[in-house]
Amino acid sequence: MTIRSITSRDNPQYKELRRLADNAQARRKAGQSLLDGVHLCDTWLRQTGMPLLCVVGESALANPEVSGIVQRCEQGDARVVALPDALFHPLSQVEHGVDLLFVVETPVPAAPSALTQSSVLLDRVQDPGNLGSILRSAAAAGVKQVFCSAGTVQAWSPRVLRAGMGAHFVLEIFENAELAPLVASAAIPVIATSSHTEQSLYQLDLSAPVAWLFGHEGQGVDEALLAAATHRVAIPHLGEVESLNVAASAAVCFFEQVRQTLAR
Repeated sequence: MTIRSITSRDNPQYKELRRLADNAQARRKAGQSLLDGVHLCDTWLRQTGMPLLCVVGESALANPEVSGIVQRCEQGDARVVALPDALFHPLSQVEHGVDLLFVVETPVPAAPSALTQSSVLLDRVQDPGNLGSILRSAAAAGVKQVFCSAGTVQAWSPRVLRAGMGAHFVLEIFENAELAPLVASAAIPVIATSSHTEQSLYQLDLSAPVAWLFGHEGQGVDEALLAAATHRVAIPHLGEVESLNVAASAAVCFFEQVRQTLAR
């Protein structure tokens, strides 16, 4: 398939790309996401398949990694458009990045009726870096499902995607999930982190699947959800700090579960 060039800001396809880049509501309405940079685009090709559209800056075509990805897209009959660098840069939030974008269909997996496998429930986690880090740690720990409540930052936003480093592509991510029914009907223990409990994370048997419940950066887990959880645990620490960052807490929990699983 031949690379098509777009040279005008008034081109309808370019205007649509600007809307997708600038507006989360436009991405939700279109059911599409933008993958920015070589790593995300290459990972998508390897793990998922062809994008809806490959967008490349003209200067980036001289980059061997970029040209290789573009060639794979052409061979897979994906549409490819090239933009002058001045038109490409408003589409990207990465400073000094490589000018390559994929437009992909945002995955919408079928929601399970109950929690039966190791999963993560996120209650109003608002920082994109935190959410992306949690997704990355969850994927590395073998977690498969992540449920994000209303009020949680959009999981497929460009900033979360960059922080996730491709974790999105191996997870089932459910947005605007109702967490209370999931907790109530869970077929596995639900473990919530809290700084106001004496039970230590390290006292629990984590060798079987569990659902982890993490909350808002400042307010923690909603009180009703916290009360409904099977266990409420704290992560012991020695330093003079009140609590850990939610992404750090999640990583500690996930890999304590990995440690116990491998020990058995």
